[in-house]
This record gives sequence, C-alpha cells and structure tokens, in this order.
Amino acid sequence: MRIATWNVNSVNARLETVLRWFEEAQPDVACLQEIKCVDEKFPAEAFERLGYNVAVHGQKSYNGVAILSKAPLEDVTRGLPGDDTDEQARYLEAVVSGPQPVRVASIYLPNGNPVGTEKFAYKLAWMERLHHHAAALLKLEEPFALVGDYNVIPEPRDAEFPKNWVDDALFQPQSRSAFRALKNLGLTEAYLQADGAPGAYTFWDYQAGAWQRNNGIRIDHALLSPQAADLLRGVSIHRDVRSWDKPSDHVPLVIELDL
Repeated sequence: MRIATWNVNSVNARLETVLRWFEEAQPDVACLQEIKCVDEKFPAEAFERLGYNVAVHGQKSYNGVAILSKAPLEDVTRGLPGDDTDEQARYLEAVVSGPQPVRVASIYLPNGNPVGTEKFAYKLAWMERLHHHAAALLKLEEPFALVGDYNVIPEPRDAEFPKNWVDDALFQPQSRSAFRALKNLGLTEAYLQADGAPGAYTFWDYQAGAWQRNNGIRIDHALLSPQAADLLRGVSIHRDVRSWDKPSDHVPLVIELDL
C-alpha cells in the first residue's frame, strides 16, 4: 500500500497538476493539505473517475484537508480532538478498509508565524492536542500513519540554509521539541527509518528563486505506529513535481507499507 501526503496549495487552482500526478503515481491512499475550499467545492468527481473514495474537511479560502483512497474509508473523524471551539480545518482521520485495515490522518499543522503572537501559541497548543490524540491512538495497538505538512523543520540538516530559519516558527526550539516529544511516544518517522539522507526537502518557497537555488526544507512528515513501522518498505519524495507547470510549493511524500 502506497500512502502519499501532499500539501497542494489549492486543489482547484492546481487541479490539472494534481490529477497528472495521481495518474502517474497511482497512490493507494493520498492525504492532501491546504485544499483551500469548502467540502462542496472540492473536485470529488475528478478523483472518483480515477477510482478514489473521497473524504474532505474543508474551509473557505484557507486550510482544508482531504483523504483519497482506492479502498473504502470508514470511521471518518473531522477535526483534531481536544478543542471543540477550534474552527480551523486542519485534521482528518479515517480507516482504510481491507484485509488489514490501516488508520490514516491528513494533518495540516499550523504555521505559527510570527513567533511571539497568538498564532505561535495556537501552533504549540495544537501540537499538544496532537500529542494527546496520538497517545490515545497508540493504545489501540493498530497500524496507523499520521502524515502531512507538520510545518516543523526537525533538525538543521533538514534545511539547505538553517541560518535563514532561526527566527521562524518552523524552526523554533519549542516547535522542534514538541515534534520530538510526539515521536518519543513510540512513533517512527518513516523517512528517517527508510532513508535518512540529508537534503531530502519537501518544500521550496516561491520567492527569491528558492527552487532554483535548492533553498529547501523538509517539513512534510509521516509518523507511524509500531504496527505500521513494522510494515514499512520504503519512502520516496517526488521532487520532480516541483518543476512542473503551476506547481505547489510542496512535493508529494510517499510511504510504502507491506499491506
């Protein structure tokens, strides 16, 4: 089973590019972030024609996450538990049915900039909620994958120019510490387990020739439960997609599980 995560930066604005990648890569499951549309405006029919079942948790003009799966989706949860007042569409979870079901979550973690504002406080609070929810999921002792745009640069090696990010919320000690604490619950970071080579970036800004200069960062991650980590067979980053017409500033990350 190939599970992909991709921040598409507006699914409707980049639909042709996104569909091209789906047709070429043929993921079994794809978790999308920053779809930037309400549920009714998500182009579900285009993906259904490719054989995908669709679950969406959208928001007008901002945020929004989706899960697309060739197998049926069950037990769909919209929104991250822990704060009933949170109206931002950043978390979607579902069980992909099959002989061996696997739970997947599409995560669009808050950016948090600028540091020192309520946006950074919201980021850290959101990460604490994710920590508690992941701990609860681990008690189920089932294979699951928490994938998405985490908006965290885990280590200096995960940026081409680390010094450019020292004042950014993505690289703050609190953000990185919260990410490590999440992994320390017993989750495996798929890329580090399967490859781990430095320079494996998943995001290049549109500004200042970042793509041309390879001024990239690794902020899209897949965290696996022990039961899923045992099934991990490989990870790939589809870097070439960043050079396509009308690209997202992120590229797809794909994990392969022996399911």
